[in-house]
Amino acid sequence: MPPTARVLLLTTIAMTAFAGNSLLCRAALRDTSIDAATFTSVRLVSGALMLWLLLSLRGNRLPVKQGSWGSALALFVYAGAFSYAYGGLSAAMGALLLFGAVQATMISIGIVRGNRPQFWQWIGFMVAFSGLVGLLLPGLTAPPLFSSLLMISAGIAWGLYSLRAKGAGEPTAVTTGNFIRAVPMALVLSLVMVSGASIDMAGMGYAIASGAVASGMGYAVWYMALPLLQATTAATVQLSVPVIAAVGGVVLLAEPLTLRLMVAGVAILGGIAVVILAGQKKAT
Repeated sequence: MPPTARVLLLTTIAMTAFAGNSLLCRAALRDTSIDAATFTSVRLVSGALMLWLLLSLRGNRLPVKQGSWGSALALFVYAGAFSYAYGGLSAAMGALLLFGAVQATMISIGIVRGNRPQFWQWIGFMVAFSGLVGLLLPGLTAPPLFSSLLMISAGIAWGLYSLRAKGAGEPTAVTTGNFIRAVPMALVLSLVMVSGASIDMAGMGYAIASGAVASGMGYAVWYMALPLLQATTAATVQLSVPVIAAVGGVVLLAEPLTLRLMVAGVAILGGIAVVILAGQKKAT
């Protein structure tokens, strides 16, 4: 396969898998009786098993030596808040809030660390922030505030996880170690929330697919594509995830695509794109 076609294929698979997490979680929490804590535990367990299997096939049998408890905690907070948030959000709304919070977290921490944005980066950041505020303003089509705050918390946790992962070692091995460490945290959550536990076979299937396929295999494929992409391209291509989730929500879950969501989405994703592209221009 030609190199360009290989990169395109791997990237498309990875972005579709990441969007699939939103679709699978939303379908499970909306259409089955599985509870959010059980979904989180099954997702993390199945993700850890899939990643361990993939590493074992490559000859690495001690992934727990990679990763850290701090990163595992961030991963657990992301996964738990993500699951509970999708009890009240559409797939598209959740993906947009998640992605916006992830990028805002990483950009903000970069500023705190001394990476001073240029004029167009400030403009892009303000446009994206305005879109996020507009999305959450009260109104008939506004998403539930508590669910929205949970998803924003998930995005902050994932942003922190992503920053901690940079330079931490071989990405797939580090991710596997973090998933393994996050499993006992998820099991404790399920134990604490046992009074509301509900085992649903269809919901379990969605959770396993989310963990093993959309998360485990998705990350593995992404880490195959990442070395072949420029940094700006890698950041920009992730703008497609909320778009794929929105299309999937409309086509597969029959979710409405509101004017508020479309306008806010254009502002958030467009603003972030300006920040990323302006940052690349600054670097060169």
